[in-house]
Amino acid sequence: MFKNIVFYIFLLSLLLPNIILSFTEQLTPLGALTNVVLPGGVMYLLMSISPKIGRSIWLMFPLVFFAAFQIVLLALYGRSIIAVDMFLNLVTTNSSEVTELLASLAPVISFVILLYVPSLIAAGIFIHKGTHLDAHFMKYNFRTASAICVIGIGLLVCSFNSPANYSTKSHLYPVNVGYNIYLAVDRTKRTADYHNTSASFRYDAVSTHPTTDRELYMLVIGETSRAENWQLLGYDRPTTPNLSARHDIITSQRAYSESNTTHKSVPMLLSTVDATNFDSEIYKVKGIVTAFKEAGFSTAFLSNQRYNHSFIDFFAFESDTTIFIKELDTTSNPLEANRKPDSELLPVIDNIIAQGNKKQLIIIHTYGSHFNYIDRYESADCRFTPCDYKEAVKEERDKLINAYDNTIVATDRFISECINRLESLDGVKAGLLYTSDHGEDIFDDEHGRFLHASPRPSIHQVHVPFVAWLSEAYRTQYPDNDMKLRRNAHKLLSTSRSFTPTALDMAGIKVSGDALSDTTASLISSDYMPRKPLYLSDHNVAVRLKDIL
Repeated sequence: MFKNIVFYIFLLSLLLPNIILSFTEQLTPLGALTNVVLPGGVMYLLMSISPKIGRSIWLMFPLVFFAAFQIVLLALYGRSIIAVDMFLNLVTTNSSEVTELLASLAPVISFVILLYVPSLIAAGIFIHKGTHLDAHFMKYNFRTASAICVIGIGLLVCSFNSPANYSTKSHLYPVNVGYNIYLAVDRTKRTADYHNTSASFRYDAVSTHPTTDRELYMLVIGETSRAENWQLLGYDRPTTPNLSARHDIITSQRAYSESNTTHKSVPMLLSTVDATNFDSEIYKVKGIVTAFKEAGFSTAFLSNQRYNHSFIDFFAFESDTTIFIKELDTTSNPLEANRKPDSELLPVIDNIIAQGNKKQLIIIHTYGSHFNYIDRYESADCRFTPCDYKEAVKEERDKLINAYDNTIVATDRFISECINRLESLDGVKAGLLYTSDHGEDIFDDEHGRFLHASPRPSIHQVHVPFVAWLSEAYRTQYPDNDMKLRRNAHKLLSTSRSFTPTALDMAGIKVSGDALSDTTASLISSDYMPRKPLYLSDHNVAVRLKDIL
């Protein structure tokens, strides 16, 4: 009968993520079997309690949502359960970004719609007609489901007692998803209380440079820029013609971010927090802006991104001047405003420089190479063609790479324009640091991964560019800083750990308060000591990068 067929089809569709995860995750055979039998038995039992099949299906809608979300995630990244960061991205990512991403996921979204919507429609019809399952059918399935549950519980006990480090919070779907929701809610609450928990924070920062010297420093945070596509760092395409033509650029070939998500990586770049203390300290600290302000600097935070209602915004609004140029655009629709090139930040930068402040910090958060790539550059930067991809699929990789490389050309021009402005200020001690929050997967290998923020990163998502520049006036007055920066930049570098300490040392700012920085983290320190690359996991635990790649 039709209602019986819907019963089994719906049950199997709910179990599909368990089956797939048993192959994609690092589970033992026993753990994989537990991941299918126990949840399958429980879902089977829940479906067998009431004869009102329509109501039973709709009461299980949360499981439908998680299953659909999980399948889309697996199609995008190839592995991993729905992570805490995935849920947090739902509230920290702007609507235009979501629209662009969904457009690239049309095939898999169509699949989950076809997989789950017909059962939901049939369930609605059953409710309307008052359809009930037969008593004999219910009795048989209840007994079968109960037996499967008993077997599943036995497998769970065996999994706990196996040599493998088995945990339901990590290895049993959808229990692990439920735990991640709990963590996401907890972090959201803690974030909402940030202004209270950080209220008493101080850097006790002081400037060691002469008060009579005019100083101007720029910290440029890129977006989704991966080092391997930079000509300046050895790429075989001319993606950075302007910077490559200069002889005063300092770079790092071995720079790595400790997160592949913007909402974690940027706060680490702009504070003294890194992967080792993120979970305990991020709710207490203030950003680097506060240190510069305490040291007597005027400060500006300029962004080509949207508000994310989290730490990036919190740190941004510590500044004397805070401008998110997309948020000021009331004439364009959100999708059009989202296409603003980073070059539209340059007139705003000019206005800040024109104020002539004696001590000035300008932090610039660009939109860089964020997908949709083709919307991130102007026609003048379209050097690599064809780049007119229709959708984000492996078959279009050549066009995607061309478009992505064009975004690096645009980034090169933007950074060069910033340096030109600093260079034109005669006698001003000036410096610029640039790095990206994270990199990107672009169908680079057999795994077929695309974008970033996957629960388990690839090297393409964390290997990032690092660029430094010091003005002639600065190099003349502080030759030791120039020498140490050049020497240490050749060593292994964690941008998450070293960006803020390096910026503070560049500006001659010493801190001694709540966030006394690690003197071995700054590239302008005689004591600089690299450490093995770390990664901030979805559960905010620092793990060795090589262990999860």
